[in-house]
Amino acid sequence: MNRRLFLSASAFSSLRILGANDRIRFALIGCGGRGSYIAGLVKANPNTEMVTACDIYETRRNVAVEKFGAPCAGETDFRRVLDNKEIDAVVIGSPDHWHVPMTIAAVQAGKDVYVEKPISHTIEEGERVERVVTASKQIVQVGYQQRSWEHFLAAREIVAAGKLGQVTLVLTSWYQDYLSGMKTKPNVDASKLDWKAFLGSAPDQPFDPLRYTRWRWFWDFGGGHLTDLYSHYGDVVQWFMGQSAPDSAQASGGNFAIPQMECPDTINAAWRYPGFHIVYDGALNGSLDGGNIIFRGSKALMKLNRDGFAVYPEGQVKRELTHWPEPETAVKSVRDGTIDHVKNWLECIRTRQTPNAEIRGAVAIAKAAHMGNAAYRKNL
Repeated sequence: MNRRLFLSASAFSSLRILGANDRIRFALIGCGGRGSYIAGLVKANPNTEMVTACDIYETRRNVAVEKFGAPCAGETDFRRVLDNKEIDAVVIGSPDHWHVPMTIAAVQAGKDVYVEKPISHTIEEGERVERVVTASKQIVQVGYQQRSWEHFLAAREIVAAGKLGQVTLVLTSWYQDYLSGMKTKPNVDASKLDWKAFLGSAPDQPFDPLRYTRWRWFWDFGGGHLTDLYSHYGDVVQWFMGQSAPDSAQASGGNFAIPQMECPDTINAAWRYPGFHIVYDGALNGSLDGGNIIFRGSKALMKLNRDGFAVYPEGQVKRELTHWPEPETAVKSVRDGTIDHVKNWLECIRTRQTPNAEIRGAVAIAKAAHMGNAAYRKNL
């Protein structure tokens, strides 16, 4: 890795300028569910070709190769993927602690990158990857697909136009059912897994199938609620409100439902920004109500999620009654915004324009999430 982190600018000379009809040859690094889904969306676009499926777990790698078909070939080491001059771009679906090392190495090898969120595993990592990407010529799209989702774009216009009035409080939440999945022991063939490669920069530790399959909920590899779930909607709020640097963060919670995980399964967190406050509530013991954002304004309230959004005006019902008025605006989502997010990335590879979820915004919301986790861990 050190050799790659200090490559000279000459690496950029290998950048291939792509025309509208040129085939974009790409590789997938990390063949889990999300990474394979993104790669499938890339492959579904015209003039794309999946060259390599890279994973340190043989079983997943073979499944991906079979799924995507020729000319896709399997690879175990992402460094060899980046050495391949026939590859223009990579999709990174690795655990969080690999996002920055892989993104930096890919950029310095002259590859364009689609990397899943969060961009960083620590605040310091975020600062480093932002410097490298902004100094490069590469296109880096981070997996905050809300920034390409049609109804989120429409909702942003409403907030920007001041139709909600003064927004002082934004409530975010995400509820998922992890209890059902925890009833079955993870099925991992350790003989086909390079555990040392998975660990990377993490401390050496014995193989643990739970840590491998649920890595998001262990501090060495992920950041739990705040980096996995909240950062999606926190990014939306920072984007809508034009603020990307909270003054402070606080958090509390615990492992009440799933004690075998490190990151809290239940959490309340809050961030203070100039002029407004964000609150996040999350739990893993049930999925009713899913994930939502509520902007509370002086003129109206907006409830926004992946299904759509609605705007409810103030003054239409008697004060402090608990039922809501009829929405003055309601919009339903028509499809997964990830489809358009991938399309935006591919368009930017061809045009060399800045993608919708560029590096600065992604680093900023990751930093806010890390601040929340630091506040939680400080109070343990």
